[in-house]
Amino acid sequence: MDLELALRMTEAAMRQAVREGAAISVAVVDEGGNLVSFQRMDGAEISGPVLAQGKAYTSVALRATTLDLARELSRGGELAGLAGGGFVAVGGGIPLWADYGEGERVVGGIGVSGGTVAQDVACAEAAGLVWRTR
Repeated sequence: MDLELALRMTEAAMRQAVREGAAISVAVVDEGGNLVSFQRMDGAEISGPVLAQGKAYTSVALRATTLDLARELSRGGELAGLAGGGFVAVGGGIPLWADYGEGERVVGGIGVSGGTVAQDVACAEAAGLVWRTR
């Protein structure tokens, strides 16, 4: 994950947010969950920076979209004991996968917060498209 690509992903997410009518925060993290790029649109919610980075981190750490993890991390879910501790299980976080010849592995993640769950997911997917077509 390099800064130039991460910036292109955050820009793609923000362009999608404009189309969606949402004001978002978007974070891109590397394979260790470390922040590489972050942008916050004017008017985005105050919790967006924390939630966007948390969704990106969660998607990397648990190697799944945060939308898919929502049920598993909720009370009674298989991963309920992991709730808290920086994990955010609300749609808008997606892991980034790459194949290095020995199978795929997670090399980063995207997190978006500020719109509805559907808007956050759409914005994260727009950023993910940049990753897949790099």
